[in-house]
Amino acid sequence: MIISKNPYTGEEISSHHELSDAEVEKAIKKAHSRFKSWRETSFAERSNLMIKAAKELKDNSREYAEAITNEMGKPITQAIAEVEKCAWVCEYYAENAESHLENEKIKTDAKNSYVKYEPLGVVLAVMPWNYPFWQVFRFAAPALMAGNVAILKHASNVMLSANNIQKIFERAGFPQDCFQNLVIGSKKVENIIRNKKVKAVTLTGSGGAGSSVASIAGEEIKKSVLELGGSNALVVFKDANIAESVKTCVMARFQNTGQSCIAGKRLLLHKDIAEDFLEEFTRQVRELKSGDPMDEETFIGVMAKESLAEDLEDQVKDSVKKGAKIILGGKRDGTYFEPTIITGAKEGMPVFDEETFGPVISVTEFKNAEEAIELVNSSSFGLGVSIFTEDEDFALKMVPRFEDGAVFLNELVKSDPRLPFGGTKISGYGRELSHHGIQEFTNRKTVYFNKY
Repeated sequence: MIISKNPYTGEEISSHHELSDAEVEKAIKKAHSRFKSWRETSFAERSNLMIKAAKELKDNSREYAEAITNEMGKPITQAIAEVEKCAWVCEYYAENAESHLENEKIKTDAKNSYVKYEPLGVVLAVMPWNYPFWQVFRFAAPALMAGNVAILKHASNVMLSANNIQKIFERAGFPQDCFQNLVIGSKKVENIIRNKKVKAVTLTGSGGAGSSVASIAGEEIKKSVLELGGSNALVVFKDANIAESVKTCVMARFQNTGQSCIAGKRLLLHKDIAEDFLEEFTRQVRELKSGDPMDEETFIGVMAKESLAEDLEDQVKDSVKKGAKIILGGKRDGTYFEPTIITGAKEGMPVFDEETFGPVISVTEFKNAEEAIELVNSSSFGLGVSIFTEDEDFALKMVPRFEDGAVFLNELVKSDPRLPFGGTKISGYGRELSHHGIQEFTNRKTVYFNKY
């Protein structure tokens, strides 16, 4: 059995029967059979169904959000926002999938030559608990609109949300088996990837999980897309708008109780403004309301599991032993971890080198742009970076010097259906969202017509 527990109360929410190997095989066969007919549907048919999925998300956002909050502790207002964002990605691909997958004409010696984008088939999605709806929908909406079918292996602690996602597609009228949630543990993933009817896999999760999935997919010569961890830097230059930058940096680090791969985890401050910035930043963090995730006033909830909070506690303690200083927070109570600010962070400390997946931010000062760039690029991660400056020309010159997959100016790093999303280095490879994302799980077929 797979058990869902409320991390705030500790109570069991629901239990789910894990599928046997035979049941998993049956589900894959049904998905493969459905693909044969689903790939023949028109974009208009798919779009109509995707719009209905968006409506279902909007009409019942509170119902789905409460399940998210109960399962992984996300504050309810943020959970509702997550569900509503899923409606946006459904609407985006309903409106744009056809144009994103139009034949790309290429002038050659042929009478007619072009690239045609065709669906691959059954795609496995291995998804995490921190954004249990958004991570799935940003894969599922483009995959289904491209003519693929999807099978989901969700995180074990959010299986109620996983079932709800399948329910949404069913309520919207998608043909049976277009989208299936497989109630399984991680041990069954390898056999699914190796199944000949499964053509590709996408994973959002830890580096270890990504490495394992990539290795198996590589052995099978199957397409994979990985969106892994991050240790994004928030780089504040001395000419930045301090008031606005502080607000953005607080949100960048502490929304979703800091449990986000794209959260700004390393705060890099120019030495000339570091004291003033940190004073106001600390004040605003101190005022963030912690409490019951179901309370609409709560901004900081609990972490999804006590083991995760314990891991974060170990990272903080180890960093302090190595010379870092806690100026706010630092204490844990079960699944709750206080919003924490640590100064004096540098390479060799866990809070600088590793991904801190919770409400902890490290602070490092720099003297000039060259040092800032070096600090950003010293990370093994490469998901995104935010830079804060009023000098746009300076910022544009900085952009190509960062090694990350995204650079945001005067804004937190975020995923947007209209923009490609993905990282470099150990943050993964491939892209989600925009036309880049929908084309990831297609066969880019070259078509060449000659005339004798």
